[in-house]
Amino acid sequence: MTLLDMPPTATPPVVSLGATRVLAGASHHHAVSYAEHRALAGPLVYRTHAWLCDAARQVRLLGRGGAAFPVATKLAALVPGPATGVLVNGSESDPASHKDRVLMRSAPHRVIDGAMVVGAALGTARITIAVHDPLAARALADACRERGDAAAVRIAVTAAGFVGGEIRAVLNAVEGRPAVPDGRPVLPTERGLDGTPTFASNAETFAQLGLLAVLGTSGYADVGTASEPGTSLGTLLGDVPRPGVAEIAHGTSLDLLTGATGDRPVLLGGYHGTWSRERGLRLDRAALREHGLDWGAGVLAVLPRATCPLGEVARVARWLAAESAGQCGPCVFGLAAIADDLTRLHAGRPVDVSALHRRLGLIAGRGACGHPAGAVRFVASAVTAFSDEVRAHAGGGCGRPVLGSLPLPGRAA
Repeated sequence: MTLLDMPPTATPPVVSLGATRVLAGASHHHAVSYAEHRALAGPLVYRTHAWLCDAARQVRLLGRGGAAFPVATKLAALVPGPATGVLVNGSESDPASHKDRVLMRSAPHRVIDGAMVVGAALGTARITIAVHDPLAARALADACRERGDAAAVRIAVTAAGFVGGEIRAVLNAVEGRPAVPDGRPVLPTERGLDGTPTFASNAETFAQLGLLAVLGTSGYADVGTASEPGTSLGTLLGDVPRPGVAEIAHGTSLDLLTGATGDRPVLLGGYHGTWSRERGLRLDRAALREHGLDWGAGVLAVLPRATCPLGEVARVARWLAAESAGQCGPCVFGLAAIADDLTRLHAGRPVDVSALHRRLGLIAGRGACGHPAGAVRFVASAVTAFSDEVRAHAGGGCGRPVLGSLPLPGRAA
């Protein structure tokens, strides 16, 4: 069974790799109840703002939403008080990533625990969980009703969309404005919910903070590496030994997760990520950055041999172009032109590949938000990693069908 064959409402399987803490007790069959959760997690432990900042710094906790921003820095930027906001960004917007949806659907109390811990540390009851997935929203709402301490938690259902998952877009959506990023990059710690300073991060980050509060720094660092203690959630996708969502100890070999891929490129990080032929890599964000790579949205994907890689990339490029917020030229015109080039190239029609490379270079680093740069990273690395396929299609094609192996909305959960 692969994630690619699942109906939109199905929950991907939880893959056990031995380091299960955030996903303890989780299953794709049902959500962990509050009684089950407390039996597994123990009593919820509240911490002070100073303790949480120091603990997050000691375990080098990085945000799990893709940017990997140091959590301690974000927490320390906020002054505790009742006007401060807490925003859980549950708007997982990359179609290849399922980790946050599995977490919210199957272990919602982990997310709520983290939100409650952060709220208490900041001295505020203003906690909002923004989510676009209906099953996740229902699981979180049911979980809040199960427990006596989460009555004030607000579940805000927002619009889906790739750019709509960016934190400034989520803030706009929660407050009833269009779900697109503002042109000015104002941090939520300066201006967030209702214009007040807000601690905002994705669902997995909050689950990790709740775990840290309970375990303490030494217990949290029992797994992982000295440079990056703990675990991260990831989506293992396509032609891999065990497709699904896994909790992975830092330091784990990525080759172990992807299996014997031969010389096939691996997509690391999702649809704003990078295709790479590197082998011998481990889940360690600092080490990955030394290779020009990033864990990003926590996706590891390997295409089946039976599908046409260039056709798969062209499909995703077309979708990425359509996801533009329409706020800047590099996104509106540049991504569409790139998708057109890839579509023509896949069809065996004449394309100036050197001009395509130049166009990719012109868009990189530009735009009103991170979408153009992320889309270009995905496409540019694919053109390089699948250079043999590019040459084959320039000569007429590879002869393989496009199976739709890279999930797009409507094809996967």
